[in-house]
Parts: sequence; C-alpha cells; structure tokens
Amino acid sequence: MGVSAGVGAELGGVHASVAALGALFLEDARLESAGVGAGPGAGSDVDVLQRRYEVRLERLEVVSRLEGQLAAVKARDVADAVEFQSAMLAPDAPVHERTYAEMSVVEEIAGVLTVSSAAASGFVDQSRRVCSLPPVLDALAAGDMSWQHAKIVADETEGLDAVGAAALVAHFFDPDAPNPARGAAPGELVPSRFRAKVRSWWERHHPDSIGKRHAKGVADRRMEYSPDRDGMAWLSLYLPGDTACAIWNRTTATARGLQSPDEARTLTQLRPDIAASLLLGAGTATEFSKVPTPRADVLVTVPVFSLLGLTDESAALEGFGPIPASMARKLVADGADSFYRVLVDPRDGAPLEIGRTRYRLTEAIKRWIRMRDRKCTFPGCTNRTPDNDTDHLTAWHRGGTTGTSNLAQLCPKHHRLKHHSRWTPDPATNHHPPGWTSPTGRYYKPEHPNPEPPQWPQWLTSTSNQCVDASPEDLPPWEPDDEALIDLDDLSPEDPVWADFFARPFVLLV
Repeated sequence: MGVSAGVGAELGGVHASVAALGALFLEDARLESAGVGAGPGAGSDVDVLQRRYEVRLERLEVVSRLEGQLAAVKARDVADAVEFQSAMLAPDAPVHERTYAEMSVVEEIAGVLTVSSAAASGFVDQSRRVCSLPPVLDALAAGDMSWQHAKIVADETEGLDAVGAAALVAHFFDPDAPNPARGAAPGELVPSRFRAKVRSWWERHHPDSIGKRHAKGVADRRMEYSPDRDGMAWLSLYLPGDTACAIWNRTTATARGLQSPDEARTLTQLRPDIAASLLLGAGTATEFSKVPTPRADVLVTVPVFSLLGLTDESAALEGFGPIPASMARKLVADGADSFYRVLVDPRDGAPLEIGRTRYRLTEAIKRWIRMRDRKCTFPGCTNRTPDNDTDHLTAWHRGGTTGTSNLAQLCPKHHRLKHHSRWTPDPATNHHPPGWTSPTGRYYKPEHPNPEPPQWPQWLTSTSNQCVDASPEDLPPWEPDDEALIDLDDLSPEDPVWADFFARPFVLLV
C-alpha cells in the first residue's frame, strides 16, 4: 500500500459533496422564504412543497455519498497510522517490540475514536484490508457505496489468498472482468443482499470445495444457550442448512395454520412457542396435531449433471444459498417431500420456460417465478417467504399477460404499495426480475441472481475433443440419438406436459 496515495482525489470528492450539500441548503432556504404553502398555482412555476420534498431526498443522497467518502478517509488514516508506526521501528526490531508497537497504536486509535480496544482492533484489520484492495477503496472514496459494503468485502476476503481476493473484488467492481456481476452495483444493494451475493460467489470459488467445508461444519454442530435480561434467554442451534431450513419451514407453516381471528399471538411469537412445545413434548399430540399445517415447499435448484453425480457443483437452497451437491441429491432423491427440485439446463444454466395464457397461475409457474426472483423484487426488500404474492406487473385488466415477463414476486406490503402509489416496475425477463422507478423518478436496478454457466463432466468435455476447461457454449451440441425423445424446444409453453414434469418426483437410476 502506498502511504497517503490518492488523498487528493478523496478530498476532492469530499469537497464536491460538501459544496453540493451547501447548494441544496441554500435552495431550500429560498424555497422556504417563497412560502411554505405555495403550490403550482401560486404565481410560480415551482410547486414549493414538492420541490422541498425532493430537496430532502437529494440531500439524503449527498449525505450518504459523503459518509462513504469520509469513511474512505478514515480507513486510509487508520491504515497509514499503523504503517507509520511500523516504519518508525528499526529494521531489525524484535518481534515482541513490533507487537507492542501495533498494540499501542490500536489503543491510541481506540481512544481517539472512543471505542473499545476490541472494536478498534477490528476496525484496524478491516481498514487495512479495504486499503489493500484498491477498487474497493476507490468505490468507497467516490461515495458509490457505504462503509458497511466495504466491511462486507473485507470480511468475505478474509481467509482467501491474494489471488482469490483479487478475483472476488474484480467480479463485483471491474466491469471488464470475465463474467462480471450483473444488475445493481454493490452500493445499490442493501448490505445484507450484497453480502448474500458475495457469499454465493465465495462459495462457488473457494479453493476448498463446499462439500469439504460442509463436512467440517457438520462436525462443529452445536446448541448454544445465553441468558438475557428481563427473565429471557437466547437458544440457538448450529445445524446443516437443510435441517435448519426444514425446522424453520415447519414451525412457520404450523404457526400460519394456528393464526385466526381468535389467535392473539403474532407469527413471530407463535414460532418460538411451537418450537418450545415440540422440543419439550408438550402439545404434539393435542394442540398441534389438530392444526391444518399448510405445505411449505422449498426450491432446490441443482444443475442436472450435479444431480446425476457427474459433477460436484454446488446447488442452491431457497432462502439459504449454496449447498453441497451431496445434500441436494439427498433432498430431491430421498423422499424429502417439502423440498421441490428445479433442474437447470447444462448448456447455459437456464431453467425451462413455463407459460400460460389464462389469468390464474399454476403451481408450476409460481415456482418458476420464485426460482427466478428469489425474494420480493421491490428495491431493498429482503422478504423471501415462500408465500410471497406472484403479481402481474401490468394489471390483467389493463392488458397484462400471464407470462414470466409480466410476473414478479412481491411481499404483501409492497404488493399493496404498488397498487396504491406511483412506484412502477419494469417488465421482467425470463431470467431477470424487474427494476423499479420511484414516484420521484429514481430508477432502481433489479437484483440479478448472478448465475454462472454450470460445470460439465470431464469425460464429456474430453470426448468432445475439447480442453477440460472449455465453457459449455464452446462445446458442440450433445444430445442422445433417439428419435423417440421429445425436443423440449419444440414444446409450446402452454403444453400441460410442463406442469406434469415439474410435479413428478425425480428418481436416480443406479
């Protein structure tokens, strides 16, 4: 890291943001003096209240950018302070002297920032890692993302070597990188969603296979108990993802079955009550046995070659993320009937299209939209419950069709908002959810699931006289030579065979 490199550019960004903020404050003062109640018919072409509302949003935007720019200055100063302290030591200084010198600077930073020693130590580590990744620091200094986003990159690159960290950063911050991230930029995603995308990439590209890391995680499974105030306590389980997902879905579905006009408990309160009753053996034979528990299908998206055991490429569990291929094969082939498998095309990773010309949706097309969108598509929303609404983007009564380009997942809250405000969605596509435009004209890009082409078995690429690392699009088409088989591309989207196909259990022949 070059000490104090790029400081001029960072300060230039800060000065520009401060100037923009000052201009907005002056404009608001002029608008206030023009009259708070002035509207478009009050002798001016400007709707004062509307413009003052827009100024508030613009100021928030500038302040957010400024916070990122100041965070870059802060991170660089922390990293430089540690480097300067190290440079002041003699080149042959013993290890213990260097250790105490770094401890000293961490404690001084803690005092300056009025934080604990542990918090200062963590901040130093994160700052040094962010400063070692120039594209991340540049994005932060430009105000294109927040310190929370930068911390996510620092956290998720920990444990990766320099090559792996550079590849992760290039994927999300370099548009010219091979197969760069698509859709919204890192700073346009809420931090939790950005972390999910980074974690998904990390799982696919980690030098150790997900199966190997999962085996270690299974060995570390445990239950933890932590007393809290007000006579309460926390109880947590560290379990394999499929087991935890099944427990969550069962308690959620049972809680929904208990909800009625006479039930005073909320869904959030019902979940722990049900879990406690089941664990303690109370209510299993009486109360809960009478509850009509709704079925809670969870989608498992798995490449077909991985499902057949020809590759070990990871699958994706809805609401969780990447899972080992062995777990996916177990879920979809061993009778786990709450998990619904979705196969993806080995040529390009795309699922099969499902269509319908009537208003009412089949379960198959609802699952398709869930698989494509993953969650509520409204900007920043993280609601991914299986019973999100599948909504017509352009209303049916206004000419909207019942097809994938006019359907999207919306949680009940944002479904209502769409119909009672001027938030407007784009059309969707077969593989991408819609973007949204706010009432003030701001456009929010869709959050793409960011898939990668699936892996092909080595023996298949080798017999095609291609190198093992060839991408699927570079390989010649491969199909079994059997005239009795149906070409899927020749089937109409409305053909009922699609619903039958997706409803049929998958059987592995061994």
